[in-house]
Amino acid sequence: MSNSETGAGATLASGTPATETADVIVVGAGPGGSATAAYLADHGLDVLLLEKSAFPRDKICGDGLTPRATKELISLGVDTTGWQRTKGLRIKGGGHTLQLDWPETDHFPSYGMVRTRAQLDETLARHAQSRGARLEERTSVTGPVLDAAGRVVGVTGRRVDERGRASGDTVTYRAPVVIASDGVSSRLATAVGRPKREDRVMGVAVRAYYRTPRRDDYLESHLELWTRDDSGNRILMPGYGWLFPLEDGRTNVGLGTLDTTSAFQKTDYKDVMRRWVEDIDADWHLEHDDSAGPIRGAALPMGFNRSPLYADGLLLVGDAGGMVNPFNGEGIDYALEAARVGAELVAQALARPSDAERERVLATYPKVMKDELGGYFTLGRWFAHAIGNPEVMRLATKYGLPRTTLMKFLLKVMANLAEPHGGTAGDRLITALSKMAPAA
Repeated sequence: MSNSETGAGATLASGTPATETADVIVVGAGPGGSATAAYLADHGLDVLLLEKSAFPRDKICGDGLTPRATKELISLGVDTTGWQRTKGLRIKGGGHTLQLDWPETDHFPSYGMVRTRAQLDETLARHAQSRGARLEERTSVTGPVLDAAGRVVGVTGRRVDERGRASGDTVTYRAPVVIASDGVSSRLATAVGRPKREDRVMGVAVRAYYRTPRRDDYLESHLELWTRDDSGNRILMPGYGWLFPLEDGRTNVGLGTLDTTSAFQKTDYKDVMRRWVEDIDADWHLEHDDSAGPIRGAALPMGFNRSPLYADGLLLVGDAGGMVNPFNGEGIDYALEAARVGAELVAQALARPSDAERERVLATYPKVMKDELGGYFTLGRWFAHAIGNPEVMRLATKYGLPRTTLMKFLLKVMANLAEPHGGTAGDRLITALSKMAPAA
């Protein structure tokens, strides 16, 4: 709808900074931001998508996509031909191994996928471009632009080089609505007074890529994280490990833990991972892929750990709003879901004839998201606190894994794959528990 007044980084003849305008500005071209931009462009809106890096670029992630995330990619219209598909999840712990297929339901596909974030994020960004969104890479957003009433009406940004150093003048970008999908730290949300909530679970994950001769179409999860001390003695650490196979002969290897564990601040998780990889090498014959970089870590903001999800012109999507599942550390599917829901509401709002009507529609976003996920995320927080003691996790694994029916139920719970309407008795129980739990 709108057209830019000047190109990014330009300066007007008068010497005043350049300004670009759009219907919506999306900050951050991760999965949530790019999906939001694509959906908005489908609605015929002029969308400006700002990304501080240049593609391809890496992000710390397990790279696993459950059937829930796969469903969102299908809805978005992304071509996933050639992507590694997974049949289910192999779980190890307590001396047991259990292999579970993804459940067959009417609502979700019966397969998941694995795709590196370098590949996934660029695919989604280019998809948004193909739908009509204007992508500006190497544009670092430096802060929000506020009107006299304190409403976010745009952002300021600067072009940066490959090292992230400023290489251009400050540009002002203006739009009636701004979407913050700028990650766990969310400079925009923090700037307008939306800090992270201390009553929410926070996780940490480390991962690296390894080559392996083993070919597998199951995700593998180790619920007991055994490592060795300097004397070679085996010790049980809080958290869990994973191996997610890629189509190119590598596997994403990583581990995650929660701040509900007493060892959260005292543990070198990169060192724990190195020792764990040595311990499982007999099964996988892992060789670190140096070309993909060292072991790297990232924080996982869980259970809507920043609020409100919308206020005063700024709407949060993905990690910026803490949209990570406390049960399993998965965030891509919820970022894609928030993109779909948020874009629909923004499109509806911008079609309203008055500012008051527009604001009334936008203000429904937090309630819609919390009605959909708030109760389930609360259950996840309770679960995260329960397993904060590694001994509790050990006992649950020892006595739970041999019970296949129970584990099939828990797989649906932890991956959020229950049929939303009807389904089995287990599906109905999961839905009922999610509705009963407070969506705080």
